[in-house]
Amino acid sequence: MKKRSEPYKRILLKLSGEALAGDAGYGIDTDVLKVLADQIKEIHGMGIQVAIVLGGGNIFRGIAGATQGMDRASADYMGMLATVLNCLALQDALERENVHTRVQSAIEMQELAEPYIRRKAVRHLEKERVVIFGGGTGNPYFTTDTTAALRAMEVGSQVVIKATKVDGVYDADPKKNPEAKRFEEVTYIEVLQRGLQVMDSTAISLCMDNKLPIIVFNLHEKGALRRLVEGEAIGTLVH
Repeated sequence: MKKRSEPYKRILLKLSGEALAGDAGYGIDTDVLKVLADQIKEIHGMGIQVAIVLGGGNIFRGIAGATQGMDRASADYMGMLATVLNCLALQDALERENVHTRVQSAIEMQELAEPYIRRKAVRHLEKERVVIFGGGTGNPYFTTDTTAALRAMEVGSQVVIKATKVDGVYDADPKKNPEAKRFEEVTYIEVLQRGLQVMDSTAISLCMDNKLPIIVFNLHEKGALRRLVEGEAIGTLVH
C-alpha cells in the first residue's frame, strides 16, 4: 500500500450534483444517497471532520440556462437554489445513518438551513458534526468548484477531495481515448496550462495561491474514500 500522507483530520469533500443523480443523469437517486451516506459515515466514525460542498447540476445548471437565453445572474441563482435541494437530501440520508449534520447556505433561508457563518461552521466540525455547504458562494458567476476551494480554506481543511466517476485526472477523456494517461500527481500550473478537467481555473488558482492540495478520485470504487483519508495514494494529487 503506497502512502501519500499522514491520515487527514479535516477534509472538504466536493460532490457534483450529477453524483446524486445516478444512472438517470438528473434528479436525486435515493440509492446513490444511501451509498454516499454510508461512505461519509465510515470516515466520520474514524474521527475525521467532514465538510461537504454540493453542486446542483442534476437539477439546474446556471451556465446552461444562460446559453439558452436566460440572464446569467438569474440562471446562476437558480443553480444555487438547486444546490440547497441536494444538501437537504444528503442531510436526510446522513441523519438516517445517525450522523449529526448541519446545512449552511450562502443564501439565507432560515426555515431550511443556517446562514453561512465561518466560525459557526468550524465549531460544528469541532463538535463532530458533518457540515454541508449550499448556495454556492452566494454570488453569480462563481461555480461550486470555487465554493469548495473557498470554504476549504475558510474552515481550515487540509485538502479538497473531489469525487468523480473516474479514478483520477487524465491527459484525455479515458472513455473516448483508451490510450489516455492517468496522472498520479500533477501541479496546479500544469492543470491550468493543459486545460485538464479538474476544477475551474478560479478554483485551481485559489488552491495554488494558498497551497491547498486537491485529490481527484473515483467515488464509486468501494472503500476508496476511507483509504484516501487514511493517506493512501488513491486517485490524482494536484499540488
